[in-house]
Amino acid sequence: MINYSEKEGKQYHLQIGSGDVGKYVIMPGDPKRCEKIAKYLDNPVLIADSREYVTYTGLLDGVKVSVTSTGIGGPSAAIAMEELVMSGADTFIRIGTSGGMDVNVKSGDLVIANGAIRMEGTSKEYAPIEYPAVPDFDVTNALVKAAKKLEKPYHVGVVQCKDSFYGQHSPETKPVGYELMSKWDAWVKLGCKASEMESAALFIVASYLKVRAGSVFLVLANQERAKAGLDNPVVHDTDAAIRVAVEAVRELINEERGGIRCCR
Repeated sequence: MINYSEKEGKQYHLQIGSGDVGKYVIMPGDPKRCEKIAKYLDNPVLIADSREYVTYTGLLDGVKVSVTSTGIGGPSAAIAMEELVMSGADTFIRIGTSGGMDVNVKSGDLVIANGAIRMEGTSKEYAPIEYPAVPDFDVTNALVKAAKKLEKPYHVGVVQCKDSFYGQHSPETKPVGYELMSKWDAWVKLGCKASEMESAALFIVASYLKVRAGSVFLVLANQERAKAGLDNPVVHDTDAAIRVAVEAVRELINEERGGIRCCR
């Protein structure tokens, strides 16, 4: 494959290379969240700032850990994972925001995905639609342990992944609104916890690359609670999700030090 980067030894989009990142990477969507997350690491250093991709690397309990933003959606998230793996990373935690779907999922709660609905396009260029988008078991368990340890309200379940934000929030205005609304109704009836935009692609790419991935999200609000006339404030503070992601990485580091790691 041709390397289109202007800098030798650097990945085209992320502008990182071998040795720039750790095995463990926390992946927010918003580049502006990277510095905030990096402050939880010791001696964080800005490695690269290219397009939507900002990368910091520091230490957590003496182990190199990185933070790389992905931008919005599956296409850019898949690019980030591909180039991070080529640079030496093998364990990923996606942290971001979501909209609740189950009425029991409240604003400010966390959702930890144990599967993702592939209602997006990127994963279809990696795997047939019959192949499930599921996270790594150890990473998911580490996220659950972290949420319990930090006493954060959380839910574990399936999330829906889409490509169009406004296809979700104003489906009735779209030419294919009938399909969007009927499928949304099905996901809700099946107990889907939240809607977001990256996990399905990341889980499928991770399966293909034989690396580990998991996801944790802040629930900004829940449109199903609003429909039902239930309390539904909008919460923007992502610190709880960030802290759970960082603690989960610490848990994985400790497991690896103890020789406990399942191979893909």
